[in-house]
Amino acid sequence: MLDLKRIRTNPEEIKLALSNRGEDFDSSVIDEIVSLDEERRKILVEVEALKGKRNQVSAEIPKKKKAGEDVAPIMEEMRLVGEQIKNHDTRVSEIDEKINYIMLRIPNIPNPQVPDGDTDEDNVEIKKWGNPTEFSYEPKAHWDLGTDLGLLDFERAGKTTGSRFTMYKGLGARLERAIINYFLDTHTLENGYSEILPPYMVNRDSMVGTGQLPKFEEDAFKVENNGYFLIPTAEVPVTNMYRNEILSGSELPIKHAAYSACFRAEAGSAGRDTRGLIRQHQFNKVELVKFCKPEESYTELDKLVADAESVLQGLNLPYRIVRICKGDLGFTAALKFDIEVWMPSYNRYVEISSCSNFEDFQARRANIKYKETPKDKPQFVHTLNGSGVAIGRTVAAILENFQQEDGTVIVPEVLRPYMRCDVLK
Repeated sequence: MLDLKRIRTNPEEIKLALSNRGEDFDSSVIDEIVSLDEERRKILVEVEALKGKRNQVSAEIPKKKKAGEDVAPIMEEMRLVGEQIKNHDTRVSEIDEKINYIMLRIPNIPNPQVPDGDTDEDNVEIKKWGNPTEFSYEPKAHWDLGTDLGLLDFERAGKTTGSRFTMYKGLGARLERAIINYFLDTHTLENGYSEILPPYMVNRDSMVGTGQLPKFEEDAFKVENNGYFLIPTAEVPVTNMYRNEILSGSELPIKHAAYSACFRAEAGSAGRDTRGLIRQHQFNKVELVKFCKPEESYTELDKLVADAESVLQGLNLPYRIVRICKGDLGFTAALKFDIEVWMPSYNRYVEISSCSNFEDFQARRANIKYKETPKDKPQFVHTLNGSGVAIGRTVAAILENFQQEDGTVIVPEVLRPYMRCDVLK
């Protein structure tokens, strides 16, 4: 959520910043907010004047009664003043509700570092690590490798559940678990994160707090009988741990790493990467979430990207980093970097992690603040998160990049203590 004061004082600047995001943004909503806010402020001035008058007259009524004066006209006048105040309060509540409705649907303002552009083709590559894997033979796709080796069973997952679900079997299940443990161990023991194992369902307030609702409700799985939502990412419960709290400045930055299953309807993605593990309705992920002081958030973003990189480097998987353009930025981020792993079957890089700085956008929605000292005025924290990284896509990348001509797959060295084998066969 944006700062209402900023909208009030710089509406044209806000409209320009949001119109440059590359998405269809109706700038008239900014004018509507400014108009509603102005009406609200005028009403509040009138209410204060009416309350002042009521207090003054009310203090004189006992004196007039004591003097034997008829106070009935004054009492009637005060009744009418009370009605005016009540009507004004009702209108202020209506305005607050309308402003909040609009504000919850306005995206974040891009940071000046965000490049111009409309689609993912306009994202800017800033780094490459390793070289795309080359083969002297025709490599297989991960869905064929996983099926041939008995690691993945798409057919039975389709029978028990439906499309875009996967059953991991035998060494495939062990590989998934090994990657989860390797990622968590790296982030908690080496990168300084505190581990969280969150609930997989959250309430509506949590989904609003991190920005999934109300805009992306069609992409969420809702539990109809109680109103809970299956989490699309651990970002939602972990960020909302501190909703409506005031943190101590001495605690910051707070860094959490959380493994969870994630659930997404993937509305609107028909036909895109539908085979294999790349785009599933249920998948596992380790999420990295940070809470920090505003002046430290972009330094913390660089560290977050480096932490996500570290596990891919440990696996020796080739990847690149791109700075996301305005049109591909999404709703909540002020600046976002995607880490994309090389996938031979696609002959291109595929996103495996997104690392974002939301500045105070989520903190305002979730009301997460901090104080440097107990006497200081609370201010909003900055929140950041990133995949550290997606598990299923890591499985796919390992199968494709480390496959051998005989159909076996070499297990990355860092996973061998977890796997207790060095080849999948």
